[in-house]
Amino acid sequence: MTQAPGRAGPPAAAELAAALRSEAAEWDRLCTLPERVREAVAQAGLLGVALPERYGGSGAGPAELGEVCAELGGVCSALRGLLTVQEMVAAALLRWGTAAQREQWLPPLARGDRFAGFAATEAAAGTDLAGVRTEITEAGDDLVVTGRKMWITFGGAADVFLVLGLLAGRLSAVLVEGDRTGVRREPVEGQLGMRAAEIAHLGFDSVRVPRDHLIGPPGTGLTHVMGTALDHGRYTVAWGCVGMAEACLHAAAGHAVHRLQRGVPLADHQLVRAELARALVQATAARELCARAGRLRQEGDPSAVAETVLAKYAAAGAATFVAGAAVQVLGATGIAPDSTAGRFYRDAKVMELIEGSQSVSELHIGNRLLRGYGYRPAPADGYR
Repeated sequence: MTQAPGRAGPPAAAELAAALRSEAAEWDRLCTLPERVREAVAQAGLLGVALPERYGGSGAGPAELGEVCAELGGVCSALRGLLTVQEMVAAALLRWGTAAQREQWLPPLARGDRFAGFAATEAAAGTDLAGVRTEITEAGDDLVVTGRKMWITFGGAADVFLVLGLLAGRLSAVLVEGDRTGVRREPVEGQLGMRAAEIAHLGFDSVRVPRDHLIGPPGTGLTHVMGTALDHGRYTVAWGCVGMAEACLHAAAGHAVHRLQRGVPLADHQLVRAELARALVQATAARELCARAGRLRQEGDPSAVAETVLAKYAAAGAATFVAGAAVQVLGATGIAPDSTAGRFYRDAKVMELIEGSQSVSELHIGNRLLRGYGYRPAPADGYR
């Protein structure tokens, strides 16, 4: 597969979103994102939006990346999720990979010759990734990966996984190709949302990979490699939530104007207008917080990571609120099998959990606020 010529960005994303929007409900029903759709995203040049041009990317900044995620998120969370996991792994490689690793892995990721998965969570290590038990052992020139990862977005389709595990007791990150002997995929079906994201549990049964698949020095797997990926993931998820909220608001407002109840538009009812007003405020605030996080990221401001946590928290909450309001305004139409608002309401609840749950994010945000007043969390508090 070859990359589409030219700089990718919002126009390409908007065109792709318009072409695919009518299919999204079917993807959700079938619990899959068709291969031709993944290829279309790659052909549009959207898999390497934030990568430098030397690696086949578009060299776009955070603002442009955010708008791409909003466009795709307004169609299907799994479609945006495809971009998110690709960007997460690419961001980690770009920052912490060696020159040789960047040359080997980044161009195929940008072209869509390889699709990536982010394999960190486990049964006993979801929010607290420091508790992972996957083992990475040394065997001559190879590394051997043994463990089980859970709830991996596109785990059923990815060609290569960035895996978090313990190497000599130190948290480390390693790339594992999906076709290596010992890799098992266990598809997950019937989950609340993100149904087209081909989520799977993964088993790694003594999987051997070359030593040069280790990304970053041993001990930096969580704080550096995965930390970079997760920060990137929060940013793209946040913008995807903005897209969901705006799509639901558009659907609800249009319905309120055109739906007649005893000859009177729903929009004539004060309660409906009030509900839409609250939804608009939520969506607008989320967009502004995401834009601010993007500006700080562009400037390299040290506070950008914390602002991204704030933006993701606000945007996920906004997506849930606006989708819920849209379902309320749409009534029976909102709970129909092909309803965008109904589908996004389910997806938005998932967004409140991934890349940092709302409750954990509140601890980070609260501690950040109180530090400005001289507060220092107790040593036992892991959310400093």
